[in-house]
Amino acid sequence: MNRYQLTQMQITGYRRLFSIDMAMRPLSVMIGANGVGKTSILEVFSLLSASAQGHTQNILSKWGGIQDILTYDQAEKAGFKISIALPTANPLDYSLTLNLKGMSYEVGSESLTQVIGQNDTQRLKYIEANRSDITYWDEENNKLVRPTWAYSPFETSLFQIPKRSHTPEMLRQQLADISYYSAYALNVGYHAPIRLPQKMQPATHPGHNGEDLVSCLFYLRETDKARFEIIEDTLAVAFPNFERLDFPPVAAGTLAMTWKEKHFSKPLYLNQLSEGILRFLWLITLLYSPNLSAVTLIDEPEVSLHPQLLSILTDAMLEVSEHTQLIVATHSERLIRFLEPEQVLVMDEKEGLTQVRWADSLDLEAWLESYALDELWRMGRLGGRI
Repeated sequence: MNRYQLTQMQITGYRRLFSIDMAMRPLSVMIGANGVGKTSILEVFSLLSASAQGHTQNILSKWGGIQDILTYDQAEKAGFKISIALPTANPLDYSLTLNLKGMSYEVGSESLTQVIGQNDTQRLKYIEANRSDITYWDEENNKLVRPTWAYSPFETSLFQIPKRSHTPEMLRQQLADISYYSAYALNVGYHAPIRLPQKMQPATHPGHNGEDLVSCLFYLRETDKARFEIIEDTLAVAFPNFERLDFPPVAAGTLAMTWKEKHFSKPLYLNQLSEGILRFLWLITLLYSPNLSAVTLIDEPEVSLHPQLLSILTDAMLEVSEHTQLIVATHSERLIRFLEPEQVLVMDEKEGLTQVRWADSLDLEAWLESYALDELWRMGRLGGRI
């Protein structure tokens, strides 16, 4: 599947994100105080992903219903609009509105369009829906048609229309493939899946809870030696005593993983490693996974990491952002020390609502001659609340 970059995101009526319009870049690291809206932006991407899979109703129910996601006292609908760059054609614009309807909701409006002329007035409409009035582009007959099946008002047209049309299906697959990872939710307890032996099976990422970390690293060692060596080299930079990873079998079709250090004759098993080492190992394996989705969301990657590891982590994030659009939420001022202003989104709050600004839109040039970004954050020069 081709991967295309999101270039613009507009959000209205979602929690504190009452009116947000922001450019999207290959690496977007959001920093701001608790409750200012960082996680809400990650949620919006998760909602769009769920809607592309036909799970809108499920995710809204999980979050307590549409009433709980609308801007308190100020909105009766939530709207989302994204623009997607295409390499050889004009961008795609996709918009979706979810309306409050009684104690439930409905898909109020939805559109997928593309400029086909020299100006914005000529657009090809792949999807044009307003409540029960729904049309979509029939690629075989080159015309707009209406659904001939029982149409659900709780799921998007993007999910429900036939999968034969190339452009809508490409967009649907890309949105459905968005992946969310939470470092702070990663279970690293003594009996956590990440510490236990795992099956010898193909795995191309370590799993949301580390349940495939051993399987993934062993699979990479056997099938993608260069990528595995990048991970080991990164670990050696982060932990100077590190030598290598090994995979001793513990039962038929089951592997453990050991961590060998220079000054010990015997290796350490995963259940002997510190929480910080485990989290860093999981993050680096995740970032260098071969099949990252087009958009990857990571919440609080700095959890339990020594500040010196953050420099190595940001280097890895910058490298992989050439292959996946990486959106990160952080509370760590030290993390942004190793980034450029064009990679940092400052999340602020005014009268209870979120404001978003790219750090390079602020007048920081003179300040950056004497201070790092994290110092400017602490000084309040980036705005926001500490």
